[in-house]
Amino acid sequence: MSDRPADLRVHDFEEVDSGIPAEEAIAEAARCLQCKKPACVDGCPVGIDIPGFIRCIEDGDFRSAIGIIKESNMLPAVCGRVCPQEVQCEGECILGVKDKPIAIGSLERFLADWERENGIEIPELAEKRSERIAVVGSGPAGLTAAAELARNGFSVTIFEAFHEPGGVLTYGIPEFRLPKEVVQAEISEVKRLGVEIRTNYLVGRSLPVEELLSYDAIILATGAGLPAFMGIPGENQIGVYSANEFLTRVNLLHADAFPHHDTPVKKGRSVVVIGGGNVAMDAARVAKRMGADVTLVYRRRREDMPARLVEAHHAEEEGIRFLCCTNPTRILGEGTVTGVEVVSMDMCELDDSGRPSAKPIPGSEYIIPADVVIEAIGQSPNPLLIRMIEGLVREKKGNLLVDESGKTTVPKIYAAGDVATGAATVILAMGAAKTAADAVCRMLTEE
Repeated sequence: MSDRPADLRVHDFEEVDSGIPAEEAIAEAARCLQCKKPACVDGCPVGIDIPGFIRCIEDGDFRSAIGIIKESNMLPAVCGRVCPQEVQCEGECILGVKDKPIAIGSLERFLADWERENGIEIPELAEKRSERIAVVGSGPAGLTAAAELARNGFSVTIFEAFHEPGGVLTYGIPEFRLPKEVVQAEISEVKRLGVEIRTNYLVGRSLPVEELLSYDAIILATGAGLPAFMGIPGENQIGVYSANEFLTRVNLLHADAFPHHDTPVKKGRSVVVIGGGNVAMDAARVAKRMGADVTLVYRRRREDMPARLVEAHHAEEEGIRFLCCTNPTRILGEGTVTGVEVVSMDMCELDDSGRPSAKPIPGSEYIIPADVVIEAIGQSPNPLLIRMIEGLVREKKGNLLVDESGKTTVPKIYAAGDVATGAATVILAMGAAKTAADAVCRMLTEE
């Protein structure tokens, strides 16, 4: 895909990648070897028939191609933009051994955008059933589970705490990476399947737990919205944000346009972002677009960063300064942030993640001037609702204990996505949601 020039895109929130035209999609599809045992399908968490839809693109039959994708994935425009294809379907493509793998993500995005421009068709639905199913959370896991269940004829209601559905797709991923009109279009498709979405519903408050438990089955898809902090001195000062709060204020509540919108956020001149994942890249790039000089501090090496290569590449193109092998030790200021003290890190033996463990180098401390600090070091499931439902068991990191089908320790309650796995990717949440929805279908039809 072709990117908009960095010196232009840092001044707005318009999408960075412009996609590929039809003729390029057809030419790319013609490269596919149509393997008899396609490893790319094994690499796809939702099991899309990848050779099937690529064959249709090569034939110019875009309508059939998108139909094949939507048999397995009702959010193709989202996945085509934010999935880590390079380590999943494209990572398994046999052409990648000696050449470039097929650009599966670009082709999926092309088809989704083509359908949105040429008329969206809704898949055929099964005969309507009487059972009612509640899904808590409208992020990628909740939307996927609801869509699968609705296609099987069940009556599905999604309860969403925020005023807009979409979960992390709406509040977490910035507009320049995932336009909100794209998210809303795919949510509208889920609604057209018959799914009801009730926003401003905080289950346990707006909806009593007793009423939730009256449904025939429940899927918890509440994500991982509880941010982690480093626990270093100075974190309670004005100008320190979790990436979760910072991105929510900007992406969902339009704080970048304050006072034209009600929610404020501090616009820093010098911003330090702590972390090396996709969320850290998002926070850094948003702060850059709001006029800041941005330094991203990461305690390991550049090659150890968990962020997608393309996201790190875009961040560097946009002028984000990467300060690797460096770790914050305290945040300076007297009520308001003035800087961050950091220490250089020595890379030691490999840890359980396969990356080198980082050890501070004594005497290497120095100060980075800053008026805003954003911590993007991970998040875990919010325990509020979990604690209200008697019998649910959590693991050490706060995620729900589930079996291979997504079933929790409470009968008829299932869980999918980050609430069950801890923070992970959009597509892994969707894959788990399909598994949980299938288990709910089996449970209710067997009953």
